[in-house]
Amino acid sequence: MKFQRSFVQKLKATLAKNTKLIQVVLGPRQIGKTTGIKQLLENLKKETYKYESADGIISKNPDWLFKVWTEAKTNSKCNLLVIDEIQKVENWPNALKQIWDAQQFNDEGSFLDLIILGSSSLNITSGLTESLAGRYLVHNVYHWDFKESRNAFNLTLEDYLMYGGYPASYQFIDDKNLWLKYIRESIITPVVGKDILSQAQVKSPALFKQCFDLICSYPAQEISYNKLLGQLQQSGNIEVVKYYLNLLNSSFLVRQLYKYSKNQIRKKSSSPKLLPLTPALYSQTMDVSYDSEKRGRAFELVIGTILNQLPGSLYYWRDGKHEVDFIYEYQDKVHAIEVKSGRKRNLSGLLKFKEMYKHVNSYVVTPENFIDTFDSF
Repeated sequence: MKFQRSFVQKLKATLAKNTKLIQVVLGPRQIGKTTGIKQLLENLKKETYKYESADGIISKNPDWLFKVWTEAKTNSKCNLLVIDEIQKVENWPNALKQIWDAQQFNDEGSFLDLIILGSSSLNITSGLTESLAGRYLVHNVYHWDFKESRNAFNLTLEDYLMYGGYPASYQFIDDKNLWLKYIRESIITPVVGKDILSQAQVKSPALFKQCFDLICSYPAQEISYNKLLGQLQQSGNIEVVKYYLNLLNSSFLVRQLYKYSKNQIRKKSSSPKLLPLTPALYSQTMDVSYDSEKRGRAFELVIGTILNQLPGSLYYWRDGKHEVDFIYEYQDKVHAIEVKSGRKRNLSGLLKFKEMYKHVNSYVVTPENFIDTFDSF
């Protein structure tokens, strides 16, 4: 049996609820979105669904969407339409809005469920918020975590800290140079060098790429915007750096965490803690070579990516010399997480945080206990 990612069953359960919303599958490149959808369809009869990809269409005209929709609707047995690579259709959000509203308010026939997905999360996200508000439900699909990589590919933790995140790259683990070539040319270049640049205004692509590499080399580390700007080899300003960070965040590559505070203004004004969203993005900046300190950073990054996939809010905390690696807040509960992976660190930050904020759950996470630590969150 093929390994099935968790989002497949969650999507199947959502469809069974008849929400009458467009189901949107979002996530980075090369992490199994299309494969998962095809696994979902494998359990259905061929005539009950229609799968179309805009990847190979000659005309990018939105008339293609109307044609595909009409063909699915005229098949009385079809109750699900899946459109892959939808971002490649011109003006797709407005076309989809017309189609969906017509079904919602004017159509007396059978209801046709719709799933859309694509490789350009930035494009899809902007299209949804601008034209399809209130008409969709998002299913975020993240990079492969350690549990999945271990269960499907027998990766050890050491392998995951170095190569984790993109399953197609695991076949090259025995050849570091080939693995690096794949990650840089088949993952990073298409996203940072093409996808984002085609959907957003970036005056200096070279500076943008340099900024991405710099950010990925500071995994789970607090760094000021001024320091980031100072290390870039071209002129710029802080607002440009913030803009680049937001683009990378929207593309599921990097997340910036703010300092935990009850004051919302202080949160947003703090220096960010940078979180590349899978170990491979950090490892490739190190040419696939870690010393003990870098390995510790990679492990802390892994814990951050696990917390990032949970439904709450994620921060870090610092007060002078005291710090806590991650603060996770969900449903009025606050969890303080300190990560230890062999580096000598005391727990004074954790104790100080608990002193300042009462009723906090605290955790010390290590390579030996991290797998099951967050199951109860």
